[in-house]
Amino acid sequence: MASRQRRWMAALIMLGSGAAQAQEAPIELPALAAANDQASVVGVSAGGYMATQLAVAWPERFSGLGVLAAGPWGCAQGALSTALNQCMMTRRGLPSLDELEQRRQRYAEMEQVGSQEALRSLRAFVWHGTSDETVSPALGDLLAQQWQRWLADPEQQLRFVQRENTGHGWPVAMPKDAPIDPQSLGDCHNGGGSHVLACGDDVAGEMLAWLYPEREANASEGELLAFDQSDFAVKGVADTGYLFVPETCELGGCPVTVALHGCQMNAETIGDTFARYSGLNRWAATHGQVVLYPQAESSMANPQACWDWWGFAESTWQINPLHDTRDGTQVQALMAMLDRLQADQTEEATTAE
Repeated sequence: MASRQRRWMAALIMLGSGAAQAQEAPIELPALAAANDQASVVGVSAGGYMATQLAVAWPERFSGLGVLAAGPWGCAQGALSTALNQCMMTRRGLPSLDELEQRRQRYAEMEQVGSQEALRSLRAFVWHGTSDETVSPALGDLLAQQWQRWLADPEQQLRFVQRENTGHGWPVAMPKDAPIDPQSLGDCHNGGGSHVLACGDDVAGEMLAWLYPEREANASEGELLAFDQSDFAVKGVADTGYLFVPETCELGGCPVTVALHGCQMNAETIGDTFARYSGLNRWAATHGQVVLYPQAESSMANPQACWDWWGFAESTWQINPLHDTRDGTQVQALMAMLDRLQADQTEEATTAE
C-alpha cells in the first residue's frame, strides 16, 4: 500500500478514536473522492480577495463563493500601492468596475479566466462590517455590485449583508464548551489582532446555508487534521495546512469548501483559531462537508502572511502579474489541493505506488 494511503488510514483511525488533536506529524492531503460539482470557496479580507480570484479563474469548478471584508475582483491590478490606497482604504477613490471588467474580458479572451456563462451560474454571499477600518465598507458594496453584473439572477443568487457596528474580520459564535474565552478574540466593533470577531454571529452557517440552499442534514462527528502542504509548495504557502473531514465523508461524495484566512490569521500567527472556530466545521459536520484550510506564511515580501491578491508571489519579470488568473502561482497551488481532495482514492493510491 502506498505511503500516502497508509498515513491517511492512520488519520482515519485517529478520527474514530477522537485522538486527532494528538497527531504527531501532518498527514499527506488525501484523495477523498469528494464531489466534483458542488465545491465552494470562501475567504476573509486578503483571503476574500483570493477566494474571488479562484471563483473568477475557475467558475466551472465552483458552485458558490463567500467573501467577508474584501473588495472587488482584480482591484489591485498587480500593484501593491493600488492595493493599499484603493482596495483597502480609498485615498485614490473607488476602483472603476468598468476598468476591472475590461481586465477580466482580456483574460477571458486568452482563456486565463473562466467564461461569462460559467460565472452567471454561481451563488455568492458578500458580507462587510460597517465599522471596518481596514477595508472600507464601500469596497464591499462595490464587490456586491460587481457580482450583480455577472450573475444571471442576482436576486436569487446573491446575498449582500452589511453588519452594523462591526469591524474588520470574521464574526463567530463560540460554542459554550470552547476552551478559549471569546473576549480574547477580536472585539466585534473594533476588530482585533486575530480578526476572529466575538460577535455571537454564526456568519459561517448563514453563508453556507445560502451557498447550499437545499442541503439536507447528514450529521456525523469529525475532526480537524493538520496536513503537509509541501506537495503544493509555492511562494507564500506554508508547510502545514488544516483539513476538516466528517466521518460521513471518509468514503467520498461530499463537497469541499476551500476556506482562506486573512492577513495575520494564519497558523503562524494565531495557531488553529480560525480553522477550529470559524463556524464552518460545525455546519460541515451537520451537513456532510469537507473543509480545506490552506495556510499562507509570512516573508519579506509578505510580512503579514496574506494570500496573494496583488502579485507578490509572481516572477519579477512579469510586467503584468498573473496572480488573478489560472496561471497565478498560488491559484494553481490551491486548485491542486482541491484536485487532490476530489481525486478517486483508488486512482491516487495507484499513481503513488
